[in-house]
Amino acid sequence: MKSRCLIIQTLLATVSFCLACRTASVGVPVPTPPGAEAAADPVRLTIVGTNDFHGHVFPNRAALRDGTPVEMGGSALFAGYLANVRAENPGGVILLDGGDLFQGTIASNVTEGAVVVDVYNYLRYTAAAIGNHEFDYGPVGPVSVAEPGMDPFGALKARIQQAKFPFLAVNIYDAASGEHPAWLGNDGTLLIEVNGVKVGIFGLATPMTPRTTNPVNVASLRFGSLVPEAISAAAALRGLGAEVVIAVMHAGGRCAAYDNPRDVSSCNPNEELFEMLEEIPPGTLDAIVAGHTHQVVGHFIKGVPAIETPGLGAFFSTIDLWLDPRQHSVIADRTQIRAMIPICARVDEQGSCDPRKLRDAPSARLTQATFLHRPVVPDAKVTEMLEPAEAKVRAEQERKLGVKVPHELVRNREGESALGEVLVDALREMERADVALINPGGLRADLPAGELTYGEVYDVLPFENTVANVTVTGEELMRLLQAAYQPRRIYQVSGLQLTLLRCPDVVRLQTVKLSEGARIRAEQRYRVAMPDFLASGGDGMAPAVGSLPPGRIDLGTNREMGLRDSLVAFIQKHRRELVAPKPGRLTFVDDPRQCPSPGS
Repeated sequence: MKSRCLIIQTLLATVSFCLACRTASVGVPVPTPPGAEAAADPVRLTIVGTNDFHGHVFPNRAALRDGTPVEMGGSALFAGYLANVRAENPGGVILLDGGDLFQGTIASNVTEGAVVVDVYNYLRYTAAAIGNHEFDYGPVGPVSVAEPGMDPFGALKARIQQAKFPFLAVNIYDAASGEHPAWLGNDGTLLIEVNGVKVGIFGLATPMTPRTTNPVNVASLRFGSLVPEAISAAAALRGLGAEVVIAVMHAGGRCAAYDNPRDVSSCNPNEELFEMLEEIPPGTLDAIVAGHTHQVVGHFIKGVPAIETPGLGAFFSTIDLWLDPRQHSVIADRTQIRAMIPICARVDEQGSCDPRKLRDAPSARLTQATFLHRPVVPDAKVTEMLEPAEAKVRAEQERKLGVKVPHELVRNREGESALGEVLVDALREMERADVALINPGGLRADLPAGELTYGEVYDVLPFENTVANVTVTGEELMRLLQAAYQPRRIYQVSGLQLTLLRCPDVVRLQTVKLSEGARIRAEQRYRVAMPDFLASGGDGMAPAVGSLPPGRIDLGTNREMGLRDSLVAFIQKHRRELVAPKPGRLTFVDDPRQCPSPGS
């Protein structure tokens, strides 16, 4: 009986099909089947990503040789770009930041980030990741490292309370309870609706945070691994109905080229962003806004669009996701990435306003910047909001120190640094120490030639470090140096002559002598001056300093002035021109027995 019914159904279907064909062949309109509708347009979501803002609410200003002013970045101008994006896709914009919002400028530091949150609130950020430098301010007030009885998260808590957007990190836990800290105000996830689409967003902080902020301030926290946390957070958001899942993470990548977003051959696969995407299952994420490395990413990595810029308020990037109008699933081949969009008031013929590139040009023909076929107009309300802070910042930045810099002093993360050696020599002399160390990440700008101003020193040393002194035996000094010259790390050093392997991927330290050529004696005591960040175990120093008796580590917390102002006072007192010393304290050697050959 069942087979007979099946034959009848098949015949009826065939007849119906033939009748439909016959009707169409004579030009009679075919009735629209019940429930059928005209095809709807795809839904568009525009993700705007920034990262590593570091308090740069004001633009970087310079003048060309002919006096033409040029500026790049700044919140008022970014607001103009953002207005154009929102005008092109009304209601469909998601604004995210990859973390490190605060530490780095006078305007931000004197307010412990409050001026940044005011601007971000006005710009209507959707969410931000928690960066390692979000913990730098420590307690509320001038002390940046929590002392007994102080709240190490006081300043960050104040900014979280002030913000109209959430700070997200699913992988931050209270070490004692294993729960997400209550002061975060969330579990690291956010579920919103954008143009009718349910969008899940979760944050990630780099697990390296205890090594890249003062470890004392985060001693009570635990930072989970990226891969399992991402998988778990994405699954939870999908379970709540999220149709699109975006990660905003303070862990990034590094690519040398971004002209072809499908070509990742110039990218470093060993960076956290790439390692994470290598391990998570396909379909876990629909997009990523990254940060932390201050490098360019604008690529499809394992099919996932990811963006990151050098930061400092000078660039942003976008991802356009197009979704099926009914299923709300991402149409992968329509996804578009715009990487490294410069924030410019006026641009040259190449669309650039980078003062570093234009300042040496004899002249440049600058025209008003446009974006998405509209002129970019700075937001007058942001400018007005920042006027009080700008007046104070300008006065401090322009304060002259009475010292000349005959030639530009620049940083170098791969070898001897003219700037680093001037500062580390000053630190050793100031402290009457045997040795001084400064990590390359502590130097954030070059020093231009000319009369030195406080603002220029501040740009170089924006972190609120104190001057620490550590007393070690010769054997313990060697352990400090082994930690300092781990793979891909070149500290600036004073008082020593070092031989290092040239290859960057191994422990590089080979030989050590005092600057006058004498050898290090195992039982002799040596005094080493350094930023308290290092003496507290930051930047890989924890194993070396952790084994020292507490009485031999002076973090300098009782001093009236921190590292930056102490160096300024020392430089002003001696009034010597800042001239790079003769190079030669670092010698690089090749050793094929220890350096892997290329491609091995």
